Amino acid sequence: MGNFFDGRVRTCSTTGLPVCLTAQFFVKANAVAAVVFLLVGALGAILIALTRWSTVHLLSDVMYYRVLTLHGLNMLIFWILFFEVAVLYFCCTSLLNARLASKSMAWISFGLMILGALMTDWIVLSGKGDVLMTSYPPMVAHPVFYLGMILVAVGALVGIILFFVTLYQARRDKTFKGSIPLVTFGALAAAIIGVFTLLHGAVALVPTLTWSLGWTPEPDPGWYRLMWWALGHPAQQVNLCAMVAIWYFLATLTTGAKPLNETVSRGAFVLYILFINVASAHHLLVDPGLGASWKIWNTSYIMYLAVLASLIHGFTVPASVEVAQRLKGHTKGLFGWFTNAPWHDPGFSSFVLSALIFGFIGGITGVTIGTEQINIIAHNTMRVPGHFHATVVGGTTLAFMGLTYYVVPLIFQKEFYLRGLARVQPFLFAAGITIMSIGMSFAGSYGVPRRHYDIDFSGANIPAGFDAGAHFMMGVMGVGAIIAFIAMMIFILLVVAAVFFGKSNVETGMNPWQSREAMARNQEVYLQRDEVYEKATHNVKGTLALVFILLISFIVYYFANWKALADVWPVR
Repeated sequence: MGNFFDGRVRTCSTTGLPVCLTAQFFVKANAVAAVVFLLVGALGAILIALTRWSTVHLLSDVMYYRVLTLHGLNMLIFWILFFEVAVLYFCCTSLLNARLASKSMAWISFGLMILGALMTDWIVLSGKGDVLMTSYPPMVAHPVFYLGMILVAVGALVGIILFFVTLYQARRDKTFKGSIPLVTFGALAAAIIGVFTLLHGAVALVPTLTWSLGWTPEPDPGWYRLMWWALGHPAQQVNLCAMVAIWYFLATLTTGAKPLNETVSRGAFVLYILFINVASAHHLLVDPGLGASWKIWNTSYIMYLAVLASLIHGFTVPASVEVAQRLKGHTKGLFGWFTNAPWHDPGFSSFVLSALIFGFIGGITGVTIGTEQINIIAHNTMRVPGHFHATVVGGTTLAFMGLTYYVVPLIFQKEFYLRGLARVQPFLFAAGITIMSIGMSFAGSYGVPRRHYDIDFSGANIPAGFDAGAHFMMGVMGVGAIIAFIAMMIFILLVVAAVFFGKSNVETGMNPWQSREAMARNQEVYLQRDEVYEKATHNVKGTLALVFILLISFIVYYFANWKALADVWPVR
């Protein structure tokens, strides 16, 4: 194991990127831990889906809330945080030709996160933490539940600080020329938002820990909700920045695409830093403790500046791919560049499907439920998990999967088994998540509550015929969940088989998904002079068509919601 800790650097024979062996070890450690927690979260997911699907209704009420707590923590926090720390280490070393600043800090970060995650999961499984991920007071869990969460947060914060220190040393030692690469800039944006997020987590969770120990009074529930959502929602915006950075990275790696205007793309990341955190207000739009002016200002004005950033990336990423593909000669028709893309490469298909699901399902539904009047009828329904499963699972997790298909051969230096199955897996997972999210969203429109053991309509003013529709849509959700779960298990098995039992590719250094000729062509396109790109950017008709389709879809969905709102509260 000593080779991982002597500061040496190797050169990746496929990409030419330098790989710090210390960083490589901790990228591996965090990535493996991430996949383990992904497995735990996935098992919880299928149990929840088969319980909410009224035809099956698998778990008891107590076990349902226990598994729901376990699922939320492992999927939304542990899986994603461990993977993002691995991404930060890669971005501040390989992309900057630098060495990780401190192996001691990396060990502290990893140790605290592992210990905290195991403590929290143990408490939940033992039945002492059935409080869901949000753990709103007056519900109270065992003190170890909160302590574990705090340890995870502190460990992640140490990892972020290590990222900053390595970035500083790389700049000081001039290991790279000019500005930091766009992908690293995206990781920097994620890290800055992460600091804000984790500090608010401390503000919310430390008093809750002391309350659970009996040392302090119960925190005010309204205050807790405000502080917790300054942790809960921005945590997903860390995912957003990491996801978009991965889009840019995979676009370059798989097609040779180059950002059309890095200044604009960097500006979009700055918009995330400045405005995305206050968008957490959309979780509090039904909270009576906050004023209407504050809610409307945050969700109707500030949030739109963050949405603008996503719209910018939603144009620049596919446009860069279109330009690269057209420079390769795929110029026929409006979408010839798209149909001739390397769809056999799971890194490419994962990031494209991630962007499509995030934009067309997650983005449209997210902006819509950020409208105060619509939020009133949608907030505590299945439409909310329908939205965030499209963004966090269909968007972030699928992008992380695509990156993993390159991390394993490039960092772990192992070959995948069953490559044909790996090429199908992103499509299968995307189909399952799409079906599941649509089922959830429409079930929510029928009035099905979220976080509920069954499909209860008690106390709701539901129009005639909605009951049958709700049951049907929850069935659609269940079918989608089964497909997504199968695809998730395929992914985990492929990764585990490759990491622990795969053949070494140290000698060959081959990219398992594209030929050497294709990779050389990608590099040739990427290295073309800026004036060639500037001329080519005048022909992005395909991307413009996709943008207009997105905008039309948003308009149709948005005004359909106002029609639904009028049906619920008709003018008398």
